[in-house]
Amino acid sequence: MRYPFNDFTGLDLAPEYEKARETPGLTRVELPFGEPAWLVTRYDEARLVLGDKRFSRAAALDRDAPRAFPRIPGGIVTMDPPDLTRIRQLAARGFTARRVEQLRPHVRSLVAQLLDDMIAAGPRADLVRDFALPIPIAVICELLGVPAEDQETFRAWNDSLMSTSTQTAEETQRNLGELAAYIGGLIARRRAEPTDDLLTAFIEGDLPDQQLVLLCIAILVAGYEATASQIPNFVFTLLQKNVRLDENDVDNAVEELLRFVPLASSAMFAHYALEDIQVGDVIVREGEPVLVSIGSANRDPSRFAGADALDVNRDARGHMAFGYGLHHCVGSALGRIELQEALRGLVTRLPGLRLAGDVEWKTDTFFRGPLAMPVTW
Repeated sequence: MRYPFNDFTGLDLAPEYEKARETPGLTRVELPFGEPAWLVTRYDEARLVLGDKRFSRAAALDRDAPRAFPRIPGGIVTMDPPDLTRIRQLAARGFTARRVEQLRPHVRSLVAQLLDDMIAAGPRADLVRDFALPIPIAVICELLGVPAEDQETFRAWNDSLMSTSTQTAEETQRNLGELAAYIGGLIARRRAEPTDDLLTAFIEGDLPDQQLVLLCIAILVAGYEATASQIPNFVFTLLQKNVRLDENDVDNAVEELLRFVPLASSAMFAHYALEDIQVGDVIVREGEPVLVSIGSANRDPSRFAGADALDVNRDARGHMAFGYGLHHCVGSALGRIELQEALRGLVTRLPGLRLAGDVEWKTDTFFRGPLAMPVTW
């Protein structure tokens, strides 16, 4: 079966996923690039593949891995233990509950300022450009100690890394090198002048500079692109479903929206079996790649009753929007804070928010979402 299934225009989960969940066994798929693969679409099987050390992401580096785009991100997302374990343990030390929660006032203040600016210039704005994009990049730059005057350059580097077609491989490599050199300079300054920030916490973990740079790039890519996409995705979904939130509903609604909105354009990372492994009704043979659709697993009715309905009062705990197991997002707590404060600010300050024109959708990134989203209030 040809894959991927999803369209870029909109946020619907393609009907082929439901058919795959209802068909016994795994689905055999062929992608535009790389070798054929098994596709996992059900919740329990997704948890197995994502959490079992008998599956390797690093093995994809030596194979013609199945992929929807010519290239896939590397770095920490394609590591296996023990290298992955060491970096994740260090990242967890940096993203402590105390440190992350201390950022909430900063995020809330940033949201308030952006809304002030929108209201002053309104009543029409681009929710992506004027609100969604500035939040995560400002927060990540705050975490890493990037000066405000460098934030636009920082964002351009990230856009290059996440692009799937607008940059040549050479351009992407050049931008990656420039970003790595810049982060290396930040690390050197923090070694000379440590402070009570995330980067200093990472440095105290005694990782080599090369791995520190990889960790910082992973935080930038995952923390910026996903949050910047999900803020307008959540608003679009709520408007499409005609759901109005009360301020007190926001935190629970964020969890349900994380479950409901299929962010990725397709399953992205191949997991290679290191030995024969039973996955549901199929024995995946050693050396075979498996792709996991988190968007489909989060819509599995065997785990979430009425899974294809958006219910902001649902107990959505257990969703895998931030991944699961070995590659669960270490910055998930920060992502939640950004999404909660962004949605809370919009609900309280702009309760009449609505679309003011056609949404322009991204078509050349790993994550789906609006490129431009005109709104009024």
